[in-house]
Amino acid sequence: MYSKRIENLLKKSGIEVGDRIEVIRNGKKYEGTLMPRISGNEDIIIIKLDNGYNVGIKPDKIKLVSKRVLKKRKKVKRVKKDPNKPTIVILGMGGTIASKIDYVTGAVTPLFSPEDIVENVPELKEISNIEGREIDRKLSENVDFDDYEKLVKEIKKEMKRKVKGIIITHGTDTLHYTASALSFAIENPPLPIILVGSQRSSDRASSDGPMNLICAAQFITKTDFKGVAISMHASESDDYCHILPPCKTRKMHSSKRDAFKTVNSKPIAKVYPDGRVEFIDKPKESNIPTTTIKGKFERKVALLKVYPNMDPKIVDFFTKNKYKGIVLEGTGMGHAPIKILEPLKKFLKNGIVVMTTQCLNGRVNMNVYSTGRLLQDIGVVSGEDMLPEVAYIKLSWLLANYKSRKKVEELLKKNLRGEINERSEI
Repeated sequence: MYSKRIENLLKKSGIEVGDRIEVIRNGKKYEGTLMPRISGNEDIIIIKLDNGYNVGIKPDKIKLVSKRVLKKRKKVKRVKKDPNKPTIVILGMGGTIASKIDYVTGAVTPLFSPEDIVENVPELKEISNIEGREIDRKLSENVDFDDYEKLVKEIKKEMKRKVKGIIITHGTDTLHYTASALSFAIENPPLPIILVGSQRSSDRASSDGPMNLICAAQFITKTDFKGVAISMHASESDDYCHILPPCKTRKMHSSKRDAFKTVNSKPIAKVYPDGRVEFIDKPKESNIPTTTIKGKFERKVALLKVYPNMDPKIVDFFTKNKYKGIVLEGTGMGHAPIKILEPLKKFLKNGIVVMTTQCLNGRVNMNVYSTGRLLQDIGVVSGEDMLPEVAYIKLSWLLANYKSRKKVEELLKKNLRGEINERSEI
């Protein structure tokens, strides 16, 4: 709701949401479409500029330019399956990519029927048959381990059907966490499982979502790849996407279209919207004939960043609340303040601690300096060159699926899904 002042200004000029208006502030004019007020300062008016951006302005004057034109939505034709094309299933977990914004009302509509998906990205029907359903509708920061377990079950259902591959639409902020979770939960998948996000909303001309989807579909249909991966823009331009490894990829920019980058690794492939695929670092084919699914995750695991003046009582909190694991995001080669050593000792009586590094590039080596050796002496496990987020997911998964502490510690040090490089060369 807008404030009474704004409501009066709008009413006086006969302006409704969706109308094109001119807003004057300090003598400067802004023109765009009036958007609905959702939250925040009620005296700020929201308009969508012609470049697709929404701006908030505290207006001195408001003028109607033109009334909105309500278009009756066309009845979408039912999508017929082509028996000569493979079928891809799109499972929706929410995020910008899985919705369409109405320019007039500002309403966000989920896109999960095959008809809606094809209407929004018509190129997909030229690549494959599309099926789609919504698993959840969440902002990615709210996706949790319950969602991982639910998603694994839904993927398992699709594996029993004769589909060429699965695309999962997901918000970008925690997409890389979900990708690593699926890679650990599903060993040796019999088909490609590609996670796709969108940095720019569908109401903007610069939206990257459609191309990310198209490239994912092209990669699934044009290659024999089996496994979990991510499909996102490789650059700010609409030239090609990268197919990225699930356990060596991180969101490295808050808003750029090429936000997702590999760390200590290389992309799997380049995929062009026209279907051309260039492999960069093709994974070795598994010699394991069967697929194993272990889809549980331990909730009592924490990811703790090390920082100057760190309070040792933070570690005591995890001990008191019976956490089973902590991943430390240490400094340099894997260091932490000496003053948290004693609290870590107490925690390690019943829990497991893994050391990673904030540096991201490079790897942990706790043999170089005395602090690292002291941490090893009390039982802290080296995370090698695992990304902190991946180590966190891996530890949670191991604790939920293996009861032996010795086995968990053994597997932590072992490369299971490409999360650990034998040596760091990049």
